[in-house]
Amino acid sequence: MIRVGTVSRGLLVAIVTLLVGAATVLAVTSGGGDESGVPAPRAAATGKWQALAPATLERTEVAAARIGRHVYVVGGFERRSGLTTAALERYDVRRNSWSRLRSMPVGLNHPTAAAYRGKLYVHGGYTGRRDLSSATARLLVYDPRNDRWARLPSSSVPRAAHALAVVGERLYAAGGNNRSGGLRSLEVYDFKRRRWSRGARLRGPARDHTTGVAAGGFFYVLAGRRGGRNFTVAERYSPARRRWELLPSMRKARGGIASTAVGGGRVVVFGGEESRGTIPEVEVYEPRRRRWRSLPDMRTPRHGLGGASLGNRVYAIEGGPRPGFHFSREIEFLDLP
Repeated sequence: MIRVGTVSRGLLVAIVTLLVGAATVLAVTSGGGDESGVPAPRAAATGKWQALAPATLERTEVAAARIGRHVYVVGGFERRSGLTTAALERYDVRRNSWSRLRSMPVGLNHPTAAAYRGKLYVHGGYTGRRDLSSATARLLVYDPRNDRWARLPSSSVPRAAHALAVVGERLYAAGGNNRSGGLRSLEVYDFKRRRWSRGARLRGPARDHTTGVAAGGFFYVLAGRRGGRNFTVAERYSPARRRWELLPSMRKARGGIASTAVGGGRVVVFGGEESRGTIPEVEVYEPRRRRWRSLPDMRTPRHGLGGASLGNRVYAIEGGPRPGFHFSREIEFLDLP
């Protein structure tokens, strides 16, 4: 035990500084948890996107969702075969490693995915082996505990490249495309009743290659494209009021994108493609200020990618590094303040 009376003033200041510094490091690295109780990643934020262990497959036009410490990535086009795949990969956030799990019962490109009560739900997508054809209305569920897939009631409208998210006890699907063209419709799946119903149509234009995310009790549908034209439109649906609200436009028009929610009800949007190439710009919507703000550019810009988050860490997963039929195994992350 050190007696304060026997320590010089300079040494005492040094000791206090060291202790404060150690407490600060502990506060930064220990992190909090999320709704699943999984500790947040321990690496310190750098303000830049950083690479993680590459996936087992090179894919594009995938869907992704996180359950606990794992991010699940499904479907898309796979480079080796050049075909639509039914593959399911799982990324372990804690171990920074990948594994392959039981494939879906059907191959899907441009599907959507969401998590609910420890299970993975995959909706829609194209079943065409090499192209964007034959949109489906299927709803599949995967149970990680027994590595099994099951089929649930299909929605009334086939759709692909759409927006999907879970708010409360319901799954919301909006926008997308099928052989009739771009969609503005909204369908809602009640998990308890195991049935679909129709909701209010989007206020913005019909569009596909959009993205959906749940944050703050709202269902956000952001950007997208139609006929080769990218949009900046942003809107969100309030289940409580059963109506859509147009939000301030995004900074960058984009399609073929991903999104995820982080602390404070914020929504991060990244990726996409345009005639000049893939889109590096990243932006975050701050609902309290009703504004979009720029974040650091992606390290490897991609389209047709998956998105997920844990705490304030955002993951960009697989996707094409160039417009069109290109693939990658990349997974990168960005830490937000």
